[in-house]
Amino acid sequence: MPDDLNKRGPLDRVRINVHEEHELRYWTRELNVTADELSRAVAAVGVMAEDVRKYLRA
Repeated sequence: MPDDLNKRGPLDRVRINVHEEHELRYWTRELNVTADELSRAVAAVGVMAEDVRKYLRA
C-alpha cells in the first residue's frame, strides 16, 4: 500500500525510515539534527528511534 503523503509524521514512531522524504523531515525536526547526521546515526545503530536518540545524545 502506498504511503499517504498527506500524513506529516512517520507511520511507525519506533522506527526511522530515512528513505522517505516526509519521514526524513519529521525525524530531523523531532531530533533537531541534519539529514546527514540522522543518516549517519541510523547507519551506526540501526532504525530503532530510541537507539538513534541514545546515539545522538552520546
